[in-house]
Amino acid sequence: MDPSPNLASVNLLIGVWQGPGRGTYPTITPFEYTEEVTFSDVGKPFLVYRQRTFSSTGSPMHTESGFLRVPSVGVAELVLAQPTGQTELLEGTIETLDRGLRLWLTSRQVVNSTSAKQVDATQREYILHGDTMTTEFAMAAVDQPMSQHLFSTLQAVRSGG
Repeated sequence: MDPSPNLASVNLLIGVWQGPGRGTYPTITPFEYTEEVTFSDVGKPFLVYRQRTFSSTGSPMHTESGFLRVPSVGVAELVLAQPTGQTELLEGTIETLDRGLRLWLTSRQVVNSTSAKQVDATQREYILHGDTMTTEFAMAAVDQPMSQHLFSTLQAVRSGG
């Protein structure tokens, strides 16, 4: 099945990506993890997104899921839900690079459930170069300014684009 024409700028993301990551934040002890990111084409004008992280012992740490939309050339929207009680609506840009792309997103809105920790804003960057994807995640949360939180370097495990 061929990706929807509006997804041409992001079809290199389709597949499963895995690799090591590290986390920091002003309120926590730094940590390391393994990350898996999947972008799937389901024959609609969006990609399905799923992210999971695991501790060094293989125990699940975090997961989130959502949809990557490309409403117009160079424009991206990422709609996410997290079991920690947040939903994120991020908007940004898609930049074509030699052998890859850069997806830069910033939150338009973060909604927190009553029982969730307060997250005020987020930023995400995905840089794809060949078979390597780097991810960066920053957030303004729990009375802290926008700060780097997560960074990972992922390799293509299974491609689809």
